Amino acid sequence: MRVLFLAFFAAAILPRGIALAADPEKGAAALSLLKAMDEGFAQVYEKVAPTVVVIEASKHPEEEESDAIKGFDLFFEEGKEPRKDRDGGGRAWRLPAPPTHSEGSGFIFRADGFILTNQHVVADAETIRVRLKDGRTFTAKLVGSDDKSDIAVLKIDAKNLSAAELGDSDALRVGQMVCAIGTPFSQDFSFSAGFVSGKDRSNLLGPTSSTILYEDYIQTDAFIVPGNSGGPLFDVEGRVVGMNTLIHGLGRGLAFAIPSSMLRDVGDQLMATGKVQRPWLGIRTETLGENETLREHITGVDKGVVVDTIEANAPAYKSDLRPADVITDVDGVKVATAHDLLKEILKKKVGQTVHMSVWRGGSAMKVAVTTEELPIPMTKVANLAPKLAEGARLEELGLRLRDTNAGGVAVTEVVPNSPAAKAEIVTDDLITEVETKPMPNSSICAAAIIAAMDVKRSKGVILNIDRNGKRTFVVLRPEK
Repeated sequence: MRVLFLAFFAAAILPRGIALAADPEKGAAALSLLKAMDEGFAQVYEKVAPTVVVIEASKHPEEEESDAIKGFDLFFEEGKEPRKDRDGGGRAWRLPAPPTHSEGSGFIFRADGFILTNQHVVADAETIRVRLKDGRTFTAKLVGSDDKSDIAVLKIDAKNLSAAELGDSDALRVGQMVCAIGTPFSQDFSFSAGFVSGKDRSNLLGPTSSTILYEDYIQTDAFIVPGNSGGPLFDVEGRVVGMNTLIHGLGRGLAFAIPSSMLRDVGDQLMATGKVQRPWLGIRTETLGENETLREHITGVDKGVVVDTIEANAPAYKSDLRPADVITDVDGVKVATAHDLLKEILKKKVGQTVHMSVWRGGSAMKVAVTTEELPIPMTKVANLAPKLAEGARLEELGLRLRDTNAGGVAVTEVVPNSPAAKAEIVTDDLITEVETKPMPNSSICAAAIIAAMDVKRSKGVILNIDRNGKRTFVVLRPEK
């Protein structure tokens, strides 16, 4: 139905004199075009379909006893109590629950049997079976998977297979026509077509999700439902530009695909080593324009990425980068959003030094950071995005300080519900800087906070903090 609609849509926008009309010659020309489009869709399906596979993953359920299946005692000893289990708990002996099965899609990445699919299609599977378009079935081995991108590589014992041709997802344009093949609702090799609705989609799981994904999705309105996961998204020339994956709002026309640029990078690494090595700076960031509080404090720069937190002993921790810095470019490439920054860093190699332009306290500077490998598993960090705090004088802010020899001023007490507590300052934090000025002792720190409050008033004061080896910052704001 969608293909028929597209064909009629194309006919409707043809130059005047070629659209369907009572004139037999004009009608024949339009019909010829529709037949050509019809043939084009059929040919692109016939080119790509042999590269698509059906994946069945079997997983044993958790050891839970089924209330519906009871032991053989009930069949042979009618009228008697069910045999108790060995621990005397009184439970009936039961048959184990059968394995669960799930189906998904994938496509042949290399002719010697390497297959790409979604990690969630084969996650925790005990056995994986792969069925080709020609009907042959193979047991597959999981070569490696990457939960951060939801990509997995399988291997079957076969050669001279029809492998998909990867296209250039970076060159893909919004409005371009794309097609998909998968196994929706267990219907093998279903074909659909649509358009590229958007690119560079991220944050699809929402800000409250604890799942970390490296997101750079293609959005499409091609019809994609459960079972299509892992299947190819391809252009009208049959080149795979993405892998169909996360479905957001089933039935609402929103579907997404992992771009082929990420598939190629992650797939090659999984085939070579079984894991993915990623460069890491060890910072948590946010887009400058998305935080109104920070926007009030930072002048002289309109776009950039704010450093919220620096991980303890991370590459950035060993550099001159500081919390509240605004990163505006990486090796000369402008970065306007946190997503832009992530994309640029992921292009680097582990051990490569990146040079970033940074805006700090009204001045521009250069900061160099040498990347390291992203640790697995990565340390979880609480969301330390600054929140508003309220107060006018130090004693009214809920803070008590003391001198230390640790390179900062220690917070010895935070009064509950005080401005300091609302700013997420915690006991044992070390205040290292007030408005980018180093704090050698508690008296200077208290005076600096009060002086800055008098100048900035409702905007609050930026405090740089060392928290258990991690560097972050807060905005301490007076009461209204």
